[in-house]
Amino acid sequence: MTLSRVQDGRVRVRAPGKINVFFAVGDVQPDGYHDVASVYQAVGLFEDVWATIGEGYTVEVTGTVDVSGVPLDDRNLAVRAARSVARAVGWEGGIHLEIHKGVPVAGGMGGGSADAAATLVAVNALLGGNLSAAELHVLGAELGADVPFALLGGTAVGTGRGDELAPALVRGRFEWVLVTRTDGLSTPAVYGELDRLRAAPDIRPPIAVPTVAPGVLAALRAGDALALAGAIANDLHPAACSLLPALNEVIDRGLTAGALAGFVSGSGPTIAFLAAPGGADALARTLRSAGFSALAAHGPVAGARVLA
Repeated sequence: MTLSRVQDGRVRVRAPGKINVFFAVGDVQPDGYHDVASVYQAVGLFEDVWATIGEGYTVEVTGTVDVSGVPLDDRNLAVRAARSVARAVGWEGGIHLEIHKGVPVAGGMGGGSADAAATLVAVNALLGGNLSAAELHVLGAELGADVPFALLGGTAVGTGRGDELAPALVRGRFEWVLVTRTDGLSTPAVYGELDRLRAAPDIRPPIAVPTVAPGVLAALRAGDALALAGAIANDLHPAACSLLPALNEVIDRGLTAGALAGFVSGSGPTIAFLAAPGGADALARTLRSAGFSALAAHGPVAGARVLA
């Protein structure tokens, strides 16, 4: 591909974190993976990425959250995203990335995926590569299942490994409080615990192809927070709480404080609380006063986009 124009200066792109409003998990497949049916919602906690021409591929990371565990080499998904775009457009130079993180690290909210999505857009713009949204989606899916959603934003149904996306209609906005923890959960461990729990003798039929409950999509279309609270579900919730029982205390505190629903988002350990309209800030204050790390946010918000 011929580069149309390499930009001077920096390109800045912002991408959102996400929660899983609904998450159904199929039975483990022969390859060890699980098909899922998820409803993602992008929420107003953001990652900002600045891309410039550099010597080699380098990254520096700051943030309003703890970034001490973020790798600064090719283990960083954003660095891999920069290399991916450069290969696709034929760029043989280097890229320097500056990342400012506002999504909690290792919290199951897709912060690393948002970094990667923002980098795909930023480097494509920086190099004048003219890769289409569909081409960036393909590159994102190669990096991780959550990257395509960080590109898309809004609310979407994800199937397969979670990267086959269909936008979902949403009316209005929903208010959330996210409680994060420093004692993380390994996603493979949570899936393994789900398999263990499901292996116990029961009469549950096999789950070949998971699906999204119609009530979730109906509540989102109606903008009805109370109806959504009754439809929210996450198959990984019992497994996460089995591995980290302290999550149950967090959920009980939030529900007592007035949350409409409380649940593990994805594989955790972040707990998402659906607040009544106008109630997120008060709920977050109550939980912070109880000693929890709580952030108020709303959704849906836009996916990765270039900022002036």
